Amino acid sequence: MIKGQIQPTATIIEALKQMDSEHVKVLIVMENDHFTGLITIGDIQRAILRNIQTNACIKQILDKNKQYASLHDSDELIKKKMISLRAEIMPVIDDKGNLIKVYSWNDFFNEDNNLISSSSLNLPVVIMAGGKGTRLKPLTNIYPKPLIPIGEKTIIESIMDRFVSYNCLDFYISVNYKADVIKNYFDFLNNPQYHISYFQEAKPMGTAGSLRLLKDKLHSTFFVSNCDILINENYGDILKYHQENSNELTVVAALKTYSIPYGTIITKENGLLESIEEKPNLSFKINTGLYILEPSVLEDIPNKFFHITHLMEKLQKDGRRVGVYPISQNDWIDMGDWDEYLKLIRK
Repeated sequence: MIKGQIQPTATIIEALKQMDSEHVKVLIVMENDHFTGLITIGDIQRAILRNIQTNACIKQILDKNKQYASLHDSDELIKKKMISLRAEIMPVIDDKGNLIKVYSWNDFFNEDNNLISSSSLNLPVVIMAGGKGTRLKPLTNIYPKPLIPIGEKTIIESIMDRFVSYNCLDFYISVNYKADVIKNYFDFLNNPQYHISYFQEAKPMGTAGSLRLLKDKLHSTFFVSNCDILINENYGDILKYHQENSNELTVVAALKTYSIPYGTIITKENGLLESIEEKPNLSFKINTGLYILEPSVLEDIPNKFFHITHLMEKLQKDGRRVGVYPISQNDWIDMGDWDEYLKLIRK
């Protein structure tokens, strides 16, 4: 049996959980040993953006126009198809629609050929690095959280390098706690790919308050990232969603699922039983700490303590567009949490 198979009657939540457990972004849909198609994380994202419920069957969202390889295609043609489609896998189908073989990206390309196409976005990036990192105490009693090591690099370098791969080289770093230590580190590092400007609030201003200090410096669409998260998603796709929907602010949200290990009961008036659901799955969209903003929103930030959630609420109240871009929970790494940090450094 080919790995990564799923039935078309499976739900979107079940497909997400299987993708996360198998660390893939695509599954082969098979019904009674017959090839039905592929379901990708992109298909699921588009379905959620259309407000399709996550308990819907994946057969409802299968893309019937996906391209596959045929028995007549040469290896070189299959490679070209995979590159143009950024395809993690490529099924080979015979003239009767039967699945003959499945090529993976690694069959043709080495690790240096990244599956995610890093288009040149060339946008400024704001990194919020002024917090005390209380969740990582006592480590942060010595190091500021952005400088905690992940392998041979620090947390903040891992974040910055992800943006550098998209040609986003202009970084605005908000500093406060142990600000001099952070500045001295980057002075010593002297990485020519990092074009860094620092800005520092005189007092704690919340997760968005300090952005007001950049009002006269940012004049284009820009990213904002917490200093303790990594997002394994195509930033170009997030930006495309932001622009196509004319959002003023887009928040990247991880789809987190929880399984209830009991049967749940819904009642109606006078305690009469309405329905029973056995071991339901619940899904939530969790704020990851990565955003795309338009410079216009900087005018909406007051000179006081102000969280980015306050900014979202203000824009929404004014009838302006705040978008939510969904990603898989496995594509979000929260490095500011002890459990997640330890998992990361033990890999």
